[in-house]
Amino acid sequence: MKRIGVLTSGGDAPGMNAAVRAVVRKAIYHEMEVFGVYQGYHGLITGKIKQLDRGSVGDIIHRGGTMLRSARCLEFKTIEGQKQGIAQLEKYGIEGLVVIGGDGSYMGAKALTEHGFPCIGVPGTIDNDIPGTEFTIGFDTALNTVIDAIDKIRDTASSHERTFIVEVMGRHAGDIALWSGLAGGAETILIPEAPYDMNEIASKLKRSQERGKKHSIIVVAEGVMTGSKFGAIIEELTGFDTRVSVLGHMQRGGTPSAADRVLASRLGAYAVELLLQGKGGRAVGIEQNKIVDYDIIEALAKPHKVDQRMYELSQELSI
Repeated sequence: MKRIGVLTSGGDAPGMNAAVRAVVRKAIYHEMEVFGVYQGYHGLITGKIKQLDRGSVGDIIHRGGTMLRSARCLEFKTIEGQKQGIAQLEKYGIEGLVVIGGDGSYMGAKALTEHGFPCIGVPGTIDNDIPGTEFTIGFDTALNTVIDAIDKIRDTASSHERTFIVEVMGRHAGDIALWSGLAGGAETILIPEAPYDMNEIASKLKRSQERGKKHSIIVVAEGVMTGSKFGAIIEELTGFDTRVSVLGHMQRGGTPSAADRVLASRLGAYAVELLLQGKGGRAVGIEQNKIVDYDIIEALAKPHKVDQRMYELSQELSI
């Protein structure tokens, strides 16, 4: 291949810019031309495509968000929209496409693959919910953002002797809640993948108070229920003074961590290597610190699984 494209889609994640930078510079190193698709699949359909050079991706490795921007595009879910996107790629002579994003972005790449257009998926999402990779770009940064917030909230919880509910992102995946709760020493962690008993949680809080503990931190993934609803139930069951902090979209922003910058650089560069080999319909990931690739269609057929042993550990350590 001599001409490839790159786009970011779905929710932004810290490190996406580092991945775009790696794709562009790796391709140019191998004497390929690179075109950036702006505003995700919406930009693909409408032809918002521009050639990128080395300078186009200068000074972005440390920036959060995505320089290519992102947008929702219901039209691309249709066969007509997908064919329109392919027509735009062919118009610019683009022979392969790197798609950086989460599960929705992968579905778009899968559709293009099924139409015969070579695509490589790069996992960029703070949710860490893409099958076939241990970590996704943006997860580490989001995790550290949440942990920093929990540490600050704990100071206030201790000072005022209150129970704090911290609601974090994760509609279908509990990785952010689980990892941040374990690292932040939360007394209770609620994730979509595991059952819970409100009465048992309330009893646990009461037992903690009886042994002299004056404050508690509970981390709730948004896919379980809202923090405000959970807090209201806890107040009703225990009579404790509770406060709720919804971290929201601050988890997506910020300067990417060193781990995310390195991961994004490795994955972005490997995606270009696959296209150089004439491969399409693949997704890249990391397993045991080794960069791997796998069939993107097969990957999407597998459900995301949370680390159950880690969840059990969080319960054992929060007695």
